[in-house]
Amino acid sequence: MTMKAAVQRNQRLHLNNVNVNVNPRTRKVVTYTLCALIPLALLHYYLLVPYQSSSQSQAQIHTALPPSSPLLLNEARHCNCNHSSGQWIPDDRGPLYNGTSCHTIKDNQNCMAHGRPDTAYLYWRWRPAGCSLPRFDPLSFLQIISNRHVAFIGDSMARNQAESLMCLLATGSPPELVYRDSAENRYRRWVFGSHNATVSIYWSPFLVKRIEKSEKAGIRHNRVFLDALDERWAKDLEAMDVILFSLGHWFLIPGIYYEKGQIIGCHVCPEFKHTEIGFFDVFRMAVRTTLEEVRRRHVEEGRRQRQRQRLVAVTTFTQAHFEGDWDKAGSCAKTEPYKEGQVQMEYTAARMRTTLLHELDRIRMAPVNGLHFQAVDVTRLAMLRPDGHPGPYMNPDPFGSGKARDRERVQNDCVHWCMPGPVDTFNEIFWQLLAENPFDKFT
Repeated sequence: MTMKAAVQRNQRLHLNNVNVNVNPRTRKVVTYTLCALIPLALLHYYLLVPYQSSSQSQAQIHTALPPSSPLLLNEARHCNCNHSSGQWIPDDRGPLYNGTSCHTIKDNQNCMAHGRPDTAYLYWRWRPAGCSLPRFDPLSFLQIISNRHVAFIGDSMARNQAESLMCLLATGSPPELVYRDSAENRYRRWVFGSHNATVSIYWSPFLVKRIEKSEKAGIRHNRVFLDALDERWAKDLEAMDVILFSLGHWFLIPGIYYEKGQIIGCHVCPEFKHTEIGFFDVFRMAVRTTLEEVRRRHVEEGRRQRQRQRLVAVTTFTQAHFEGDWDKAGSCAKTEPYKEGQVQMEYTAARMRTTLLHELDRIRMAPVNGLHFQAVDVTRLAMLRPDGHPGPYMNPDPFGSGKARDRERVQNDCVHWCMPGPVDTFNEIFWQLLAENPFDKFT
C-alpha cells in the first residue's frame, strides 16, 4: 500500500471532522490583552526584581528584500505570537527563490519547472492572529545558527521542509554539499562557510528503529520497534544543536509493531493473527520514546562534558488534500487557499497534532538544563492551502503532447508541497522560534 493509498484509506475510515474555528473577536481581545500586559510585567520585573535534485544550476535570486525590521522581530517575539491561528493574505512580493534558482528542490516538488501553469499560489503569506510574521531573512537565520548544527529528522515531509530551508538560506549565502549517502538523497549535509553553520537531513520516518517494507521482497508491512531510537541519526545527537522532527504519514501505512522484542499489534494486517491496534497509540509511543531518549542522552552528555544548549522542535502533522483517486486528474486542483469556515480539520490531522502537542507538554514538565522543546504548529495553516501541492506536476509536463490518452489517469501528489510554496512559511515560523529562544537563554 502506497502512502497516497494509505492516506485515502484513512480519509474514508475517519469521516468525523473537528471544528477548529475560534471566535475572531474573542481571539483578538485575548491576544491584544496579553500583549498589553507584557510591558507592565516587564516593568514590574525590572523595578522590583535583580534523493535526486533538480538539475538546474544554482544562481543568486534577485527578489530578496532587505533584512527584516528589528521592530517586526521584536513584535513577534514579545507578544508570544500564536503562529497556528490566522489567515492567508495576498502578498505581491512573491517568494525569495524560484524553480531555477535553487538546486536543492526535489524534482517532484519543482512545480514551476514541471509546467504548472498557474502562479497565484506563490503570492500568499500567513498572517498570524494578533501579531506579525516577518518575511524570512536568510542572514538573520544564519547568524542565529552560526557555529551550530541544524538537523532535520523524519520522513519525506521533513525532507520537504529541509530543502525549503536550504533554498531560502541560499538566497543569502551559498551552501556547500559536504555529504550525500546515495542517489536517493536520504542523508545529506551542507555547510555555510560564511557562518560555519551546518544543516543536515536524516531519513527516519518513524524516528524509532524500523525495518522498512519492500514490495520487491514481498514484505508489505513496516516493522517498527517502538522502544528503541533509530541510531542512524541518534548516534550523531551530541553534534546537533537544533533538531527538527517531522513525522506522521508513514504511520498510515500497514505496519507491525514491537515493544521489548515482542509483537504488540499491527495496522492493516488481515493476513496475520496479530491484534489490530491502528496507529494513533503507536504514533504517541514513538514520539514519547524519541523525546524521552533525547532528554536522557542530553543529560548524560552534560555529565561527561560542558553542557550543550539544544533546541528540539517538532513540526505538526499536515493533512493531505486528495479530492479524488490519487491517479485521477483533478485530485488536488484548487488554485487558491480556503477561506475561514470553508474547510474543517480532518480527524486524523487533529488527533496527530493533539498527540504531538500533548507529548511536548509532557516532556516540558520535567525540564533539564540546556534543553528546550518547541512546536512548529502548522496543521491549521497547511489545512487552508489545497493549492500548494504538486498534484499532477510531480512529473514534468503531465498533460503534454503524446500524453492526451492519459489525461484522465495521471499521478497526483496532494501530500507534499511545491517549492516555492506554503512549506516556506513553516521555516518562517521555525526561524521565529529560534529568534524567540536564543541559545544563551535556554533553561
